[in-house]
Parts: sequence; C-alpha cells; structure tokens
Amino acid sequence: MTSIFPVGANDTLFWGITTRERICRLARAMKMPVGEGGSADGSVLLASCAHAFDPAWLRHFAKRPGEVLTLGGVPVIAHCRTAPERAAAEAAMRDGAPLPDDTGLTVVAMEDGASILNEQLRKREQPFAMPLNVQTLRAAERASYFGAYKGVTDLLTKYLWPEWALVLTRIAARIGMTPNMVTAIGALLCVLATFAFWHGHYWSGMAMGLVFMVLDTVDGKLARCTVTSSYWGNIFDHGIDLVHPPFWWVAWGVGLAAYGRPLTPDALYWSLLVIIAGYVVQRLIEGAFMRLYNMHIHVWEKADSDFRLITARRNPNMVILFFATLAGRPDWGLVAVAIWTALSLVFHAVRLAQAMVRARTAPIRSWLEQA
Repeated sequence: MTSIFPVGANDTLFWGITTRERICRLARAMKMPVGEGGSADGSVLLASCAHAFDPAWLRHFAKRPGEVLTLGGVPVIAHCRTAPERAAAEAAMRDGAPLPDDTGLTVVAMEDGASILNEQLRKREQPFAMPLNVQTLRAAERASYFGAYKGVTDLLTKYLWPEWALVLTRIAARIGMTPNMVTAIGALLCVLATFAFWHGHYWSGMAMGLVFMVLDTVDGKLARCTVTSSYWGNIFDHGIDLVHPPFWWVAWGVGLAAYGRPLTPDALYWSLLVIIAGYVVQRLIEGAFMRLYNMHIHVWEKADSDFRLITARRNPNMVILFFATLAGRPDWGLVAVAIWTALSLVFHAVRLAQAMVRARTAPIRSWLEQA
C-alpha cells in the first residue's frame, strides 16, 4: 500500500494544528499508512508541509501514480513511483524550489487551471492550494472553510451563516474544542428552544434556535477543517438534524395558547399533520431519488437547486415563523408553514415522477456537471 509522507516543517498552525499533523490525520482518514517505507516499487505519496491544500487534492493524487501537483513550479503533492522520483520531489519540497524537468513525473500545475471532479456535486472544480505562513494563514483558513461548503443548501446556510460560522469555527479550533463539543452545546440549545416554544416564548426560543442553527454549521466545518470527522460524530450531528424539527413544530403549536393566539383544535391538528407528514414524505422522496439515481434530488436540474434554497426545511420554515411572529401572528406562521410544506411536497413528488419518466429514455445527470 502506498504510504503518505509529510515533507518539511512549518511552524504556522493551520486550524490550531501543524500541517504535519493535518497530513497525518488526512492519511488516517484515507486509511493509508503514514511514513512507513513505501510499496515494493518505491511508490509513495509526498505532501508538502509548507503548503495548505484541500484534502480533495490528496485523495485525487493518491489514485494517480507518477503525477505531481505544483504551485509556482514547486511541488505540493507528488505520487512518486521510484526512488529517483521521490528524491527529486522531496528535495524540491524541502527547498521550496521548482521541480526539475527530467524527473519523469507528470506535472499538474495549479496555474494551468488544474481541477478535479467533485463526485458529490457531479461537477469539476479547483480546490485550494497555497503556501502557508503567517501572512497567508487567514486566507488559507478562509479557503479551507469555504471549501468545506460542499453541496446545495438553504438560503440561510448559504447567505447568512457562513461569516458568523467562520468566526466561531476559528475560535473553536484555537481553544481546542472538538466538533462533538460544539454539537453537544447546539443540542442543549435545541432542547431549550423546544421548551421555550412550548410555553409560547417564541423570541427567546428563536434566539436559542438561531445559535443552534449556526452551531449546526460550525460543528461540520470544524470537523472537516481540523480533519476530526468520526462515524459517531456524524450520527450525533445528523441524528439531531433529522429528529428535532417535528418537535419544534409541535411545541410551536402548543405554545400558541400561552402566547394568546391559539388555533382551533382542528386547525392545529391538520396544520401539524401536514407539516410532520410532509416532512417525512419529502425525506422519503429524497432517499428514493438518491437510491435510484445515485445523487441528491436537489442537484438534478437548476430548478431543483434553486428550490432547495427555500424548500420546507427547518431554516426556511423558521424564516416564515420569524416574520409571522414579528407581525404578532405566530398562529398564521404555523398555518403558512403547513401550506408551504404541502406545496414543497407536491414539487418534489412531481420532480421524482418526472425523473422516473425521463430515465426511460435518457440517463439522469446533474446540471452541475455542465456548470
């Protein structure tokens, strides 16, 4: 098995850890040995500690023996097949010098628009790579952070949270917090928000919910940026994301009486039934689309990606409830969420049916492949 070798040294901490430690964590995540000789033919994957780079580059070149990623001629990652290739690439990395022309390695230069295929989004992109020092640290962390935004998401996560979450992610990394610690704090706030909604304290509930929703972004970004993702951490995070929304909506409905704007029993029953059933069925539709076509329904066509910004998920629903409460009518907000959930369900059901019909004559491909 090809081993990964960190090359050189760097005193600049990247997300609170050295680049050497980061490369070692990436290697463990890829289930590749770190600095253990190499294969019988001398194949090794060298990674420069003088640079910060997106983990996607390491995964990419791990599958491409004989290729080297360069920045300004200096090798950043090199998959060497022989001892002479390794000696030349390692010397250039240590010296910060351009790679000689006669190494036999195929150069992939960042300046030439080197790119890779993002399997999740089905599109080509150029992950970041740059020299890491005190002057470039903030830019490198910013590039790493926004590089962790993979996928299509809602309008709050895309437009409102990023800068807030970047600050909190940096703080968490500096003080040594783990993603699970962030998730646990968010989970506590999520529960407290539920109790606040239940008693009609909508503003305090939304304030706690807002912090929880931002932390829901922070824990994932912290895990990716510090390379500390774990199986149980993902279960913890995604389990909370999946389970808590129905409890919020029920608590909101119950709290209307304490707030002084109760719905009639029938209106409350049908609103909550539509919201919860619609939430579950939409999740099932998304799962069916993924199983049938090996991609998220939200990346099929541009209309699907655009609709994901506002579809009836937690964050867009909270926007509806916020403005309704601002108008003094949280009861109208719950009814509006029920109506929007029903419309979103119809949209996704129609899209799944259209995909099934189209798949009879043509493959289902993401619009992002051509973006």
